[in-house]
Amino acid sequence: MIVDDIITHLEYLAPTAYAERFDNVGLIVGNKNTELTGVLVTLDTLEEVIDEAIEKKCNLIVSFHPIIFDGLKKITGNSYVERVILKAIENKIAIYAIHTALDNAFEGSNAGLCEIFGLKDKKVLIPQAGTIKQLTTYVPEKNAETVRNALFKAGAGAIGNYNNSSFNVIGEGTFNGNENSNPVVGKKHILQKEKEIQINICFEKHLEKFVLETLNLNHPYEEVAYEIITLENTNQQIGIGMFGVLENPMSSLEFLKFVKTKINSNLVRHSGILNTKIKKVAVLGGSGSFAIDAAKSSGAQAFITSDLKYHDFFKAENKLLLIDIGHYESEQHIKNILVAYLKKKITNFAVVLSTINTNPVKYT
Repeated sequence: MIVDDIITHLEYLAPTAYAERFDNVGLIVGNKNTELTGVLVTLDTLEEVIDEAIEKKCNLIVSFHPIIFDGLKKITGNSYVERVILKAIENKIAIYAIHTALDNAFEGSNAGLCEIFGLKDKKVLIPQAGTIKQLTTYVPEKNAETVRNALFKAGAGAIGNYNNSSFNVIGEGTFNGNENSNPVVGKKHILQKEKEIQINICFEKHLEKFVLETLNLNHPYEEVAYEIITLENTNQQIGIGMFGVLENPMSSLEFLKFVKTKINSNLVRHSGILNTKIKKVAVLGGSGSFAIDAAKSSGAQAFITSDLKYHDFFKAENKLLLIDIGHYESEQHIKNILVAYLKKKITNFAVVLSTINTNPVKYT
C-alpha cells in the first residue's frame, strides 16, 4: 500500500474540489508513491506530532489543518512551521491536509457535530455554489443506452435521493468528415445524416474528468461532440455548516448545560438567553461568524460555532442563541471521524489516532 491509496480514500469522502479557495489542502509534504508503514491522524501537525509519528512508525500524517497555509520563501527552521516541514522531510514523513474539503463534505466535520449534539434531519447550512455541472452529448440511437449506463456508473445522473437521472431527445445529427477523418458511420467527404439521441445529464463537479473519460471510452464516434455547463442549482449535499433538530426541545439554560456536557468543557461564551425553546440548531466547526445570518435564515434558535468577536454577539438580536465553544473544542471530534473512516476502508493496516492535544489555547 502506498500514500496515494490513502489519498484516494480521503478524497472519496472529501473531494479537494470543494475546499475553500483560500485553503491549502491535499498532499503538502512527501511523495504519493511512497510505500506506507502507518498512518497517524491529527488535528494539527506540530513537532511533537512528527515525533509521535516516528515513534509509532507512521510515515503518513493525515492532518485536519494544513501546516503550510501561506507561501513559504525559506525553510530554515526559524518558525514552528519551518521546523515541522524540515523534520518531516528529514524523516521521510508525508503530510496530507483535508481541512475545508472535509468541512464541505456531507458526512464530514459538521455532520460529526450534528451527531455529538444529537441533531436529526441534518441539512447543509450554506450550500456551495457552482458544484453541479451538466453534460450534453449526442449519441447514435443504437448506442445511447450503452453510453448512458456507462455515465450513470461513473456517478453522473445522481440528484439528491435519485440516481440514473437524465433527459433524452431524439433528433438528427449531421457531419462531413475531411480527408484526415475515419468516420465510424458514413464516408469521408460525404454529408452523413444520423438518427441520434441528445443525452443531458448532471454530475458533481469533482467527477468531471472521470465522466469525460467514460464518455470518450464508450462513445462510438471518432470525434465526440459534447458541451459542459455549470449550473446555478443548489446542491444540498455539498457546503459548509449544518442544521438539524433536537429530539427534545429545551430552554436556553438547559441547552447551554447540554452543550458543555457534550464537548466536555466547563465554559462557553454565548449571547443573551432566549425566552423560546431551543428546537432547531445550526452548527459550524471552526471560525463561523460569517454564517450567523445563514443560521438565522435556517430558522435555528441556536448556533454553535467558535471565534466570535465582541460585536458578533450583537448580531443575535434576541432571535438566536449564539454559542462560542472554542475553535479546538468545535473540531476535536474530527480525528475520530477520520480514524473510523480509514479503519473501515482499510481493515488490515495501521491507522493510529494521535494522542497529542494540539490546542494552543489554555484556560486558568
